[in-house]
This record gives sequence, structure tokens and C-alpha cells, in this order.
Amino acid sequence: MEKSFKVEKNLVSEENILNWNTVQESFQKAFGSEVYSSWLKNISLIKEYNHYVILGVQTRFFRDWITSRYADKILSELQKHKLSLNRIEFKIEGEKTLNKSSFEKIDANKISDIKDGVLNYNRLNPNLSFDNFIVGNSNNVAFLSAKKIASQLSRYNPLFIYGGVGLGKTHLINAIGLQLKNTSNVMFISAERFMYQFIKSIKKNEMVSFKDFFRKANVFIIDDIQFIRGKEGLQEEFFHTFNSLFDKSAQIIISSDRPPNRLDRVQDRIKSRLSGGLVVDIGVPDYDLKLNILKNKITEFQNSFHEYPNLNEEIIDYMAKEPNLNIRELIGIFNRVVAFSKMNKKPLSINDCKIILKDVHNTNKVISIDKIQNVTSNFFSINLQEMLSQRRSRPLARPRQIAMYLAKKLTTRSLPEIGRKFANRDHTTVIHAVKTIEKLSQDNSIMKKNIEEITSIILSD
Repeated sequence: MEKSFKVEKNLVSEENILNWNTVQESFQKAFGSEVYSSWLKNISLIKEYNHYVILGVQTRFFRDWITSRYADKILSELQKHKLSLNRIEFKIEGEKTLNKSSFEKIDANKISDIKDGVLNYNRLNPNLSFDNFIVGNSNNVAFLSAKKIASQLSRYNPLFIYGGVGLGKTHLINAIGLQLKNTSNVMFISAERFMYQFIKSIKKNEMVSFKDFFRKANVFIIDDIQFIRGKEGLQEEFFHTFNSLFDKSAQIIISSDRPPNRLDRVQDRIKSRLSGGLVVDIGVPDYDLKLNILKNKITEFQNSFHEYPNLNEEIIDYMAKEPNLNIRELIGIFNRVVAFSKMNKKPLSINDCKIILKDVHNTNKVISIDKIQNVTSNFFSINLQEMLSQRRSRPLARPRQIAMYLAKKLTTRSLPEIGRKFANRDHTTVIHAVKTIEKLSQDNSIMKKNIEEITSIILSD
């Protein structure tokens, strides 16, 4: 008798060890009071299992921000309290969460319902649907192709979608799975997890069950197929799985970071099969697409917080014009700017935005303190050596303080390093200069305008 491919109980059974008050105290020490108070204080423990925990957050915005910024470190801190943990999951409080009974009612014959601890990592994401996929010139063909296959109006097989990181490939193939899951046995898995299951089955002598399990699907979706490059044993199994599914007319949907013919260290016979259906690409988003994505994020923000983020049209336009950003990076800078606005409880100027995004705007360009000094001295029409001298007259001292302030804001140099660049001044002098200019820029509109103009010159050069 063949062994059934079933859930391992130790992956999903409850093992309550964590003391959440103690965990929160360790968060505060590890992340600092500011980050803890702003983002982590209200995280709750919803459910605890042997190898993973479900944590509750208040809104989708908080979930996305915490996941992108702090998830790895949160997991690392949790592992100090419970060594067996290898995964965390964030849930918006009030949404339906997994419970023990969910795992007790598994139907091993219905692939889309399997809650295996490994496969669950790659389950269909209900938030990645066609409805919230923003269409533009760079992804229109891929979108229309995915829609037709999801509506079963086309039988291109396989559908192969490729493009760079963060452009929406996973979103599209996930959307297909969401639309078909109620009428078909849908298997959605990454190539990496496919490999994990493959190795696990070999070790447990369950290859027959492994083959049977994956070949039951009539919609097989595999993400990031480039992961199989150079792995001969895995390629062999994928080849036979592909053939078996194809022969029974199962729909195969694949994503990759490159087209089939550029998958080096992949067997030619596999590349031939991947190229035999419909191959479409997703390009880098243009200005119009990025603008529409940002407007959509603003709408989501309004729905979550019932307020409009303090971002004017100039700031939105500035973010949309950032070159060479993928969609994931674009959403990341949006979250960063909104978070800064909320924490500082004030509307942002375009100069504030440029400073916040200085690392993005100047990805390939390092702003030097020398440049800041030169621009500042030229702006005030004074000699650079005089500005750096020990003279304390107002016409020299104030530009010097402004240059110190901008050196702190626009570079990653430490206070002592900045001081040394200003004729070996002490770091306390730099601190005094920064505080002085911060206060003057709040109280004096001329000072504020001067700083904005100098910053703009530095960033634009």
C-alpha cells in the first residue's frame, strides 16, 4: 500500500511556551523605544505552534510595514525564547485565523486545501487578486493573458511569465489561482519549496506519494522556476511532473526572472517545454503606471485609517518619477514617506521627501561633505576656507552651521567624522549646529527656504 502524503503533526500541534510580556520587553530592548512604541507595542500573540506563530496587527498598513522592515529581526528575537520557531505570520486582528480544527479536517485529495506546514508558506494570498492589480503599458499583455487563462477562455499551455524582481509576476499567477481554486484542484508552490518537498520525500522514502501528490493538480502554478538551475535531480523530477500534468491537459503556469532560453544550467528539453506555450514578459513600470499605483495605495491608506496621508501632488509626482524602481520598491518608499509624515504629525514638503528618500534618489551617487561645504559656501557667496575657519562672525558661523546640519541629514557620516571635516571641531559643536538650524528652520521662513534651495542643488547635481 502506498503511503499517503499527509501533514506531520509536529508541524502544526500547539506548544505554548512564549510569555508575551517577556517577548515584548525583549522587543523594546532590541529595537529601541522609538521603533517599539511606533510599530511593535501593539503586536499581539494570536496562536502559537511548535514551529511558527501567528501575530496580530491592527491594520494592513502596519502588517505590510512591519513585514518589510522588521519581520526577520522579530523572528530572530522570538527564537531566543523558543528555539523551534522557523516562521511567523501576521494577521490583521479581526480577520479569520487558522486554528487547530483547520488541520484536523484536511482532505489530502483536495490539493488546494492542504495546510501542510511547509506548503502553507506558499498558499494562495487572498490579497493578490486581479481586482487590485494595476495595469499599465509594461504589464498589459501579461495581465490579459493571465485573465484569459483564469477565465478558461484560452488554453495556452504552459503560460510562462517572466520579468525582474518586484514587478508583479507572483501577483499575477496568484490571481489566476484565486480565480480557479473553487472549480479546480490548484497547486501553488515556489520552485524552492518544490525542491524542499522533493528532498524530504527522498529521505523518508515517500517518492511515490510525492509524485502522486503533485500530479493530482489540474492547475499547477510554480513560482521562480529559475531556482532549479544547476539541480539535476530536481530538474529530472520537474520534467516528469510537467509531462504528466501536460499529458492530462492540466494547466501549467510558471514565473521566472528570465525567459526560457536564458535559463542557463537548465536541461534543453525543459527549456523547450517551457517555451512551447505562451511566453510573456513584465517590464519596468513607466511613470503613468507608478502614478496609478501610488494613487491606489493612497486609497488603501484612506480605507485603513479613514484619513488622507499628508502627501501633496508634488510629492506623489516626485516618487512616481524615481527612475529604475520596481513596484515593490515604489510601495516601499511610499510607506516610508507616509510613516515619516505620521510620526512627525505634519504635512511634508518636497524637500522633506527628498531627504527621506536620499538613499533611493542617490543609489549610485554618494553625497560627500566636501560637496555640501562647497555648495553652501557658493550659495552664500563666501570663501570656503573662511567658512571653515575659527572665526565666529554671524555671516560665517551661520552658513557653517547649515553645512554641518546638511552633512548630518544627507550623509551617513558620524558626528565626530563631520566635526573633523569642519577644521577638527568637536562632535558637540556639530550637535549644537544641528539643533540650532532645526529650530531656526521651524521659526524662520527665510532660513527654511535657504535650506530647501541648498538641498535641492546638492541632490540635483
